[in-house]
Amino acid sequence: MLLVHGSARLDPSGSGCVATIGNFDGVHLGHRAVLEHLAEMGGRLGLPTWVILFEPQPREYFDPAGAPPRLTRLREKLARLAELPVDFVLLLRFNRKLAELPAAAFIREILIEKLAVKYLVVGDDFRFGRNREGDFHLLEAFGRRAGFAVAGTPSVLVEGERVSSTLIREALAAGRLERAAALLGRPYSVCGRVTHGEKRGRTLGFPTANVLMRRRNTPVQGVFAVTMAGLRDHPWPGVANVGLRPTVAGGRAVLLETHLFDFSGDLYGRMVEVVFHRKLREERRFASLAELRAQIERDVAEARDHFRLGQS
Repeated sequence: MLLVHGSARLDPSGSGCVATIGNFDGVHLGHRAVLEHLAEMGGRLGLPTWVILFEPQPREYFDPAGAPPRLTRLREKLARLAELPVDFVLLLRFNRKLAELPAAAFIREILIEKLAVKYLVVGDDFRFGRNREGDFHLLEAFGRRAGFAVAGTPSVLVEGERVSSTLIREALAAGRLERAAALLGRPYSVCGRVTHGEKRGRTLGFPTANVLMRRRNTPVQGVFAVTMAGLRDHPWPGVANVGLRPTVAGGRAVLLETHLFDFSGDLYGRMVEVVFHRKLREERRFASLAELRAQIERDVAEARDHFRLGQS
């Protein structure tokens, strides 16, 4: 998969492509169905598959405080897309210029002149262009004149509900990790680099590997039984806290702190993936560090029990 930053880097002399546009947040089962369908059409037509993404996502640009929490950061999203039959990703910077671009101009300049799209897949409710004036019907109208077909996204149902990023966020917020995993097609996880922290966990007897979430808000908060990949040849079990650490410090930056069971070694600078298996409780403030330590002991015991591990 090749990542292309901005439409200026596109070669308008190409023979065409099949494409889709969207946020692809979470790269869930519904997204997979879209991309598999797109790849099938690309194979029939002998054309490459393109995914068009915006960064930041449009709602984050227009309403940064009210935008829903991302399931995946851009780096994670691209890694998931690379696992699927995607040839190219076009990453468009969503800024004032793009926000004010008329829908018709977006279709002409990007889809027709730059990509020479022959087959396009978008959601029936997809809106784009200045003041969200562009929609599915406008794309169809241009397609009839320019010679490209427009198709809606196929519905993927899990237990009678259409898979969506919103549905996954709701499941995660409710602590229903199994439900979220069924919608994603895999357990929910967060990737990041282990950074130096304040090392307060060591003073409590529970050293942690700290990963900055680098998000305005997060779809998961609380204490979880987790595994961490990227350390050995198998995932390592542990217990993790996602939140603001109200007892020991507090703050505005969301931090993912993971205590790994019976692990020794230097983790700083390592790129890891923390996989969430079970929610144990909500994050809360304790009256003293002694109370916090006692609760962590209970959290560790519960997480060990989840993984069927003996006490160390």
